[in-house]
Amino acid sequence: MRIGELAVASGTTTKTLRFYEEAGLLPAPERTANGYRDYTPAALARLDFVRRGRTAGLTLAQIREILDIRDAGVAPCQHVHALLEAHLGDLDRQIADLQALRHTVAHLHHSATTSDPTKCDTTTVCRYL
Repeated sequence: MRIGELAVASGTTTKTLRFYEEAGLLPAPERTANGYRDYTPAALARLDFVRRGRTAGLTLAQIREILDIRDAGVAPCQHVHALLEAHLGDLDRQIADLQALRHTVAHLHHSATTSDPTKCDTTTVCRYL
């Protein structure tokens, strides 16, 4: 299928497909006699994998690593497991950081709500922060 057909079938753009090809996420397809890219159905499955990886929060570099392992003929399951485990740890840290930030902002908001703005000290920018 041509690049436009693959873009429609995968729900992406031709620009994205060219980027993925350049980034090593999508192998360079065969070319027709007139120079058009001619993708196989395997390209659609690969793009679906990229989409699922991005949905899981993996970076394009991590997805490329997984695809490189698979392209070398090895099952990437252990590598994916390790990536997901590390990603879970990162997410847990981000959630904890966000919860601490929320607590801080809620405290500041409460202070701002209960303070009289007419008694603001003009020598400071804002006492709420």
